[in-house]
Amino acid sequence: MRNGQKRNRARELRRDMTPAERRLWTLLQRRQVEGFRFRRQCPVGPYIADFACLEARLLIEVDGGQHMDEAGDVRRDTLLRREGFHVLRFWNNEVMTNLEGVRALIVSRLADSHPCPAFAARR
Repeated sequence: MRNGQKRNRARELRRDMTPAERRLWTLLQRRQVEGFRFRRQCPVGPYIADFACLEARLLIEVDGGQHMDEAGDVRRDTLLRREGFHVLRFWNNEVMTNLEGVRALIVSRLADSHPCPAFAARR
């Protein structure tokens, strides 16, 4: 996919977010999680991540049933890890029923990516 096509596709995905993505976005937007900036439907390499914190090199994917046995997700995650990103995946129902638990895992991963004192100051 060319850059212009990817940008247009990302715009479409932002406009048509799933209910679980919308719910998670209410948590991630406006630096509400430890002061980190997240982007939604963010082009990263050849892919479009549901949510990305580029500063912490953290990508978050919110998956529905179509991802049950998706070999493409494994390839995608492997490539993104080689590029230095950490990928967290949550099921739609996890986001809808346990948002605080999802938040705790995200905060934990952010702390792992920033073991410096500056992260502690953000808390």
